[in-house]
Amino acid sequence: MEIAAIVFVIFLIVVAAITFFVLKRALKMAIRAAIVALILLIAVVGGVSLWWFGTDKTSDKPPTTIKKSR
Repeated sequence: MEIAAIVFVIFLIVVAAITFFVLKRALKMAIRAAIVALILLIAVVGGVSLWWFGTDKTSDKPPTTIKKSR
């Protein structure tokens, strides 16, 4: 799940960079910076939540053996 968190953050950083350059002529700098900051905040929060809550803590345990009774 760590890979998904890293890919998510990198993807949204790229989206923020593209948004910044696309909005270069359309909006003032303060509004453009606020939009990019919001996208980066979503990237950080999403990446941390994927990293923190996406790990499966039960997969490290070996499987339990079940003995059948007759």
